[in-house]
Amino acid sequence: MAIKKSGSAKWSGNLKTGKGFVSTQTGVLADQPYGFNTRFEDGKGTNPEELIGAAHASCFSMALSMVLEGHELVADSIETRATVYLEQKDGGFHIPKVHLDVTATIPNATEDQFAEAAKTAKENCPISKLLTAEITMDARLA
Repeated sequence: MAIKKSGSAKWSGNLKTGKGFVSTQTGVLADQPYGFNTRFEDGKGTNPEELIGAAHASCFSMALSMVLEGHELVADSIETRATVYLEQKDGGFHIPKVHLDVTATIPNATEDQFAEAAKTAKENCPISKLLTAEITMDARLA
């Protein structure tokens, strides 16, 4: 049985001056504005890259907690920032890389246990598997 989650977007106008609104199935995001100015400038609203970053960071953090559980470890905290790189290439744009920056507090974990768990989570979280971009990571045990 597949679990289905959805997001939706509405757009009107051209690329540079058009406006869009993005929402999630749960309503946590409801008609949040996005547009050229929020993606390529400092406009107020969201953009696809930060939404991908939030999805990847949250997915990785959950995956890491699962891997740690297999080692009988429980994190006091896992803080993850996923930086999504959007670059211009061949007249268009692409995302060549996502970088995960992770800091975790895990009682009784060794550096080796943490490093191996973080690597496993990075390679196996569903969002990592979805992306074709290079995924790099700096992981620190606090």
